[in-house]
Amino acid sequence: MRRTRSLPVTIGLLCALTLSGCASANSGEPGGAAEDQRPVVLTSFSVLADMTRAVGGDLVDTRSITPPGAEVHEYSPTPGDLRDASAADVIFFNGLGLEAWYEQFLSHSSVEVLMLSESVETLPVTRLPEDSPGASADPAESESPAEAGAAAEAEEVDAAEDLPVNPHAWMSPAQAMVYVDNIEAALTELSPENAEQFAENADTYREEIQAIWDQAEERLAPLQEAGEIHLVTCEGAFSYLAEDLDLGEHYLWPLNAEDEGSPQQVEAQIRYVQEHQVPTIFCESTVNDGAQQQVAETTGATLSEPLHVDSITEAGGPAPSYLELLEHDLDLIIEGAQR
Repeated sequence: MRRTRSLPVTIGLLCALTLSGCASANSGEPGGAAEDQRPVVLTSFSVLADMTRAVGGDLVDTRSITPPGAEVHEYSPTPGDLRDASAADVIFFNGLGLEAWYEQFLSHSSVEVLMLSESVETLPVTRLPEDSPGASADPAESESPAEAGAAAEAEEVDAAEDLPVNPHAWMSPAQAMVYVDNIEAALTELSPENAEQFAENADTYREEIQAIWDQAEERLAPLQEAGEIHLVTCEGAFSYLAEDLDLGEHYLWPLNAEDEGSPQQVEAQIRYVQEHQVPTIFCESTVNDGAQQQVAETTGATLSEPLHVDSITEAGGPAPSYLELLEHDLDLIIEGAQR
């Protein structure tokens, strides 16, 4: 029976649990020599795959279920994805409710599953659509921004225990370090003979993430001396990044869902942008930006080019790796604050 474990794990049981997967991954043609003895790691989406490759390098055969550019929340796995799962030695998922298709996908698999968000300091989704300040359809009936904001804050405190966890922890440089730790630990137990190389790769990767974080803070410092910077997006996928960099945050919808861009959400976003005089607003590459365009047209704010969250891009795109994704998004956010 398939099991989902917390890290650290005992990878020594993996092949006992997944004999067909190990044979498929490591065997060549019948009667022939083994073509590739590397362990196969299957990840739920391309960001996790890129992080795993950074730690595992060529010593691990790393694959992603969702391709670059795909939206991970409501992805529909294909028969090919199921074949990849049967050939894997271990599967890395984000967890925290990100992959809505997780249970159905794994119901046919006995492969070991690891949640890379294990030990992350999670944040709740702090605002649901009905909690949005100024959500009345008639502006004349709405409370003042201050009154509405205070009421919404009180509602958030009361409902905190019932709110879902924000799953986008990898967007935080601080929490990304936890992902790297978990990847290093899992790969080391999967292939202990390569532990030294994994440790070296992980150390280098953490240093690169830290350097991006340090540079962003340095660039933001003079801007923040003049006042708070507000990050206004379509999905609430940047709460962890906003916390790392001490940014104000507002979004149209908390998590990708069927009710994206409702009139109430748009009105609340307009009020926030106007109240805080936000010069630049954003949307993510994998969602429809129509509602955010309405906000831009009404407020006069500039709608920036898309941010990347749930996926890296193809090699020729602006974010072909996780590090470049962070750099790309931070460049847009900081440049937008300077308008």
